[in-house]
Amino acid sequence: MRKQNHILYSFRRCPYAIRARLSLCIAGVDYEHREVLLRDKPEEMLVASPKGSVPVLVLMDGTVIDESLDIMLWALGKSDPENWLGPGLDDMLNMVQTIQGPFVEHLNRYKYASRYTSGAGRASIDLPHRAKACEILQIYEHILNTNTFLMGDKPSLSDYAIFPFIRQFAAVEKQWWDKPVFPDLHRWLAYFLNSNIFSEIMAKHPVFVSNEQEVKPIFS
Repeated sequence: MRKQNHILYSFRRCPYAIRARLSLCIAGVDYEHREVLLRDKPEEMLVASPKGSVPVLVLMDGTVIDESLDIMLWALGKSDPENWLGPGLDDMLNMVQTIQGPFVEHLNRYKYASRYTSGAGRASIDLPHRAKACEILQIYEHILNTNTFLMGDKPSLSDYAIFPFIRQFAAVEKQWWDKPVFPDLHRWLAYFLNSNIFSEIMAKHPVFVSNEQEVKPIFS
């Protein structure tokens, strides 16, 4: 009989799913990975979390956690071998909220400008929203002028919860980002992108198909 396990519905490139996988990995949580295509979400995932966004973690007892930060806190509550929660949770959560709130709003309008405009003037990117996002990034650049990481000399929850969104921002106009615009953020981001844990959690998985049908090749 197959051993029952936690189930994670994920999408490889999604920054929310990335940070969930990072925390599950560092905490040593064993789970069944179900890779989904966002344009073709499996019924099992939608039953567990009708909002239809990843990540969704279904625990063995049936409990559903469908917010990435809550998954991080749940996993680190079970095991936190590198003391990601050590620097002070309230301060870290305040920092994370800035990224997943105002920054993500500007990032989405910068990256997906055509979704928010119509007619002949539809743009592929939105430079005013890039500028607004950069105002927020300047806060982190200032911190990293004197700190190796956002909360001191060791990476913490704040770093791992934030860098997937900076990664997404940097990829929109790579040539512009590579100038570099924010030298200390570049150094900081490179640390995580070159880390073993990031390589591990970015491994490709076949796309999950309901009812144990033959899996499809992955396209992400």
